[in-house]
Amino acid sequence: MKFSKIRFSASVLLFLLGWSLSAVAADFTHYVNPFVGTGKTGNTFPGALVPWGMVSVSPHNDLKAPSGYKYGAPYIYGFGQTHLSGADCPELGNVMLMATTGLVEPLLEKRRSEYDSESASPGFYQVNLKTFGITAEMTATTRAGVARFVFPVRKGDANILIDLGHRLTDDPTTISSFESRIKINNPQEVEGYSQSGDFCSSYSGNKETIYFVAQFSKPATVMGTWKENKLDAGIEQTGSDVGAFFSFSTAAVEPIMVKVGISYVSVANARLNLNAEIKDWDFDKVRANAKKSWQEELARINVTDVREEKLKTFYTALYHMMMEPSVFSDVNGEYQGMAHSGVKTATDYTRYSVFSLWNTYRNLHPFLTLFYPEREVDMVKSLTEMAKESGWMPRFEVAGNETQVMVADPVVPVIVDTYLQGVQNFDANDAYAALVKSLTPENNSVYGGLKSLLKFGYVPKNDHSGDRLWGTVSMSLEYAYDYWCLAQMAQEMGKDDDYKKYIHLSGVYRNLYDPSTGFLRPKNENGSWFAPFDPLVTNGDESWNGSGGPGYVEGNAWQYLFDVSQDMDGLRMLLGGDSAFVNRLQDCFDGGHYDASNEPDMTWSFLFDEVPHENWRTQKQVRALMNQYYGNGPDGLPGNDDSGTLSAWYVWSALGFYPVCPGNNRYEIGSPLFKLVQIEINKSFYPGGMLTLKTINNSDRNNYIRSILMNGEDYKNDHFEHNALVSGKTIVFNMDSEPPHKLAAPVSVSKP
Repeated sequence: MKFSKIRFSASVLLFLLGWSLSAVAADFTHYVNPFVGTGKTGNTFPGALVPWGMVSVSPHNDLKAPSGYKYGAPYIYGFGQTHLSGADCPELGNVMLMATTGLVEPLLEKRRSEYDSESASPGFYQVNLKTFGITAEMTATTRAGVARFVFPVRKGDANILIDLGHRLTDDPTTISSFESRIKINNPQEVEGYSQSGDFCSSYSGNKETIYFVAQFSKPATVMGTWKENKLDAGIEQTGSDVGAFFSFSTAAVEPIMVKVGISYVSVANARLNLNAEIKDWDFDKVRANAKKSWQEELARINVTDVREEKLKTFYTALYHMMMEPSVFSDVNGEYQGMAHSGVKTATDYTRYSVFSLWNTYRNLHPFLTLFYPEREVDMVKSLTEMAKESGWMPRFEVAGNETQVMVADPVVPVIVDTYLQGVQNFDANDAYAALVKSLTPENNSVYGGLKSLLKFGYVPKNDHSGDRLWGTVSMSLEYAYDYWCLAQMAQEMGKDDDYKKYIHLSGVYRNLYDPSTGFLRPKNENGSWFAPFDPLVTNGDESWNGSGGPGYVEGNAWQYLFDVSQDMDGLRMLLGGDSAFVNRLQDCFDGGHYDASNEPDMTWSFLFDEVPHENWRTQKQVRALMNQYYGNGPDGLPGNDDSGTLSAWYVWSALGFYPVCPGNNRYEIGSPLFKLVQIEINKSFYPGGMLTLKTINNSDRNNYIRSILMNGEDYKNDHFEHNALVSGKTIVFNMDSEPPHKLAAPVSVSKP
């Protein structure tokens, strides 16, 4: 990276020093808008939770929406206790509470409510149920939720319903395959379980059971159950569609509270979680503690800037990055083992669940490793234990189930990158052995395509191995990267023979390059190119809309042309050298081929850094993409957030650097957005101190980096190294409105 030099005056130095000293932690929860991403296809939810919480109490206004919520839908049906954030398919949503007045109506359409006065903040959600004149408020701890319903004056018909039949699914016909059980213990307590599953597929074994205990702040005057929409005076029901109701007499604006403990192990553990985390009926204290938890986590990245809208977009994105993976073990350490292997106990770590690895390996896990390593190490321990329990590393795990969603072996870069960044206090030998097994084709029915990849040097479009395949080009590219990652870990662990084997396999992507079209193209078993070939087609590889063009996963040939992060030098050579590479990359943006919601595209804007003197294009493009696709409203995400993946792209980009290739311990430099960022580095894992990022002359117009100082010295590299960032550096970016090649001759510099 070539930067022009600038003279730093003493006044500038004093200004920066004063700025640093005056930077104090604000209320960062103020900048979070939980409604961001709840419109269009973001699939986030606005409900209450704490960072990485098992429980999330959130409204359901669309039972086919992946999170149960779609901004602007007309009716609220209830408030579920568990949710996925930014997923592409509905799941969870179990144990749905609803408050009504009048006759108890088990039929869903008769107990829905219009609503207004909706608001949300970290750890809190509130809404007015207009149909019934009830104010509903929600807050949460890690494993329990609290609802507070404020009723009008009622005589025995202020109702709270617990619905176990309506969990979230895109196919209501599957509800009959799930069982629920509810039992009223007394006028103030009910318990039971609710099953759900079939996330994005009907993959065998994809089912979980969520146990609960719910307690009320006052005894009910009338109570009962229902089954298949028929009311019953009995205290217990089992079936696919069951529920219970509790009716109270209330004075004007009298609140009735409901505490719900959740466990994936047992009713006893649900009660244990509830009693441990919510000991009384102080809703406001629980809410205050939830807010405090968010403040503590958000404050580790302290941004100073006068543009409040930018701060809101940033901190909301950071908030979305702290939802998943989520805590899965109970307060006693127990959890449901992977693949229904029985109850296990996490003795020296917290067990996590919901690993959307094909998405999150690219930027979320590298971010956690760098800035929240105490969380990441427990996530890696969780993954390693999953392999012991089921025999295989997961691809996409939800509540102890392998869903087989997406392709290749995306757990490899997560563990390798964590290990190479120095977060190694997990059983690396066991983790490495499990990764080797997952990338070995013998007796491997989990990771399809490996046998063919080793036989042909690619996964053929007309593959006859019998494996489950989707997007053979995409799979080949992903496996090549996985092998490269495994080679890096082998080298670090002194396994030289393994390194040579796997580094060789990392280059198989070259076998799919077609010089006549200039694309990485699907190929048949006999070596012929698959035809017809259209690099713009985005459908046809599978039966559903958006599955990807033939040979590609959720994209087309343009989307996967640059998906070779482990060997950009080799890819540039294939494409004809530096100039040809830059031209093709620029064509992606100019021709409208970039898809901000598609994971492989996320690195594109940073790839100009690979070519000398072209980094200005990265700086220009990153700023443009942040402005175009991200905002502070319901439509403020370009697509499915996928457990915080799209949000992570924004956070990295706003900081000014990005992990293009997790596993190589380097970050490509972009265009920092803020004037001052101070990041606490965890000294238990790294040399640490404070990573300070400052910019001079930064504005919406000044996108370009003219020069960089690191700890007062001129910085000439085109990237940052991991070891430098975790050592408490101060990095100063001097910004300009024009890229360096358009500026006048460089001026001399005096270092502060």
